[in-house]
Amino acid sequence: MAKRIDVSDLDIYYSNFLAVQGVNISIEPRSITALIGPSGCGKSSFLRSLNRMHEVIPGARVEGKVVIDGQDLYGPDVDPVDVRRQIGMVFQRPNPFPTMSIYDNVVAGVRLNGGRLKKAQLDELVERSLRGANLWNEVKDRLARPGSGLSGGQQQRLCIARAIAVEPEVLLMDEPCSALDPISTLAIEDLMTELKERFTIVIVTHNMQQAARVSESTGFFNLSGVGQPGRLVEFNPTQKIFSNPDEKATEDYISGRFG
Repeated sequence: MAKRIDVSDLDIYYSNFLAVQGVNISIEPRSITALIGPSGCGKSSFLRSLNRMHEVIPGARVEGKVVIDGQDLYGPDVDPVDVRRQIGMVFQRPNPFPTMSIYDNVVAGVRLNGGRLKKAQLDELVERSLRGANLWNEVKDRLARPGSGLSGGQQQRLCIARAIAVEPEVLLMDEPCSALDPISTLAIEDLMTELKERFTIVIVTHNMQQAARVSESTGFFNLSGVGQPGRLVEFNPTQKIFSNPDEKATEDYISGRFG
């Protein structure tokens, strides 16, 4: 079940440094939300705060609320490991486990979570996840080979298969295409459009055309100067952001005047 995310008054810290300040945003289920903005403005920090990956960094913490269907992810009784199971993440560089086969890469998360499935159930899960990532036909005859032997675009789809195998409700993608060639990029974009039927998807991208092509809503992050916290300047339907934004800074960034 795809879930809605409500973020209120979120501040993100690295030790005493306030990196992102005062984010308020509601992310709709079964849609793609793109986050854009210049480097260093806090997009990726914000993305990682949505599944508590941010606090893996020593001294990193957040203040404020991230609520998914009524549950505050930063509530005192919430286990961050459960949060990361519920909210999958795909990183900028494809990172399949290099010593593992394609098959074992897909089921890694399920095994890590203590899932004891029979071989037939695992086989079915692997096929379903690889089909979900549009990779099955390319790899079905070499599932026992290392995942690291695939091309960059295939590796990224393998990482998406691994993320969706644990059946999360939300999928976060941090510049999932920045290391890929144009053909692989389009394959991942097509895949995102298919996956939004089942998941709430949030992507960080530096590629304006990509944000315009795949997302329903876009958030523009910016910072007023070096050492200042990043802020969510504007959040609107993607069509409005790219044709008639509310803020001049958004228009300047999209038209290439800075960033």
